[in-house]
Order: sequence, then structure tokens, then C-alpha cells
Amino acid sequence: MTSRIADPVVKTQDPDQLSRFWCAALGREVVAVDETGVAISGASNAPTMLFERSDDTLTDGTLHLDLCPTDRSQADELERLASLGAKLTDVVPSGSWHVLADPEGNKFCLMAKRVPAEPEDFHG
Repeated sequence: MTSRIADPVVKTQDPDQLSRFWCAALGREVVAVDETGVAISGASNAPTMLFERSDDTLTDGTLHLDLCPTDRSQADELERLASLGAKLTDVVPSGSWHVLADPEGNKFCLMAKRVPAEPEDFHG
């Protein structure tokens, strides 16, 4: 099968301000705050959005995605993504995630946690 977007991660210089905006825009609420940033969430079948504190938003990009496998192990999904052109970065994996880059170099994380496949179509 595939991976599913688990957490869009937005790098920002002011996670408090940006998370308040997105809470109001999307009807979500703050679910966690720490020194790294703010997490907001809504429905249980929707991804949590993370607003990560970063002073380096322009050189490192402002958005990256966390992916979770839906029907296989992290190791098997890592192999599948590599076959599609993803490459491991020099960021040391934590055990619960690996940092990869897509064919154009955009970074994303592959998490160890498995999640259900996408819910029913809402575009139809």
C-alpha cells in the first residue's frame, strides 16, 4: 500500500502566533506546547499540525511532512520509498523516525508508527 501524512510540520519564528492563526482558520485547538513549538489538532482522523520554532526557516524550508506507513513496517516502507527515489539524509535517525529527502531534496520524516489508511474520500 502506501504511507499517510501524519503531521505537517511548519517551521516558524513564532509558533505561538502561527498556531493561533491556524487554530482559528481550521477550527482546531492547541494540544501540546513545549520549547520546540506548538501542536494543534482537530478530528481524530485528521493529522496533527506541528509548528516548530526555527530561526532558519528560509534556508531549511518552512514545511515538511511526517509520513507513517499504513500497512507495513517502517523498514519495509523505507525500502519502498527509496525505490521511488527518496534518499536518507545525514540526520541521525532516532529509532522512531528517519529523515529522508525526496528527489528534489525536500526533507520529510518516516515515522515508525503505523496508522490506518486514509478515511473515505471527501473530494467526491
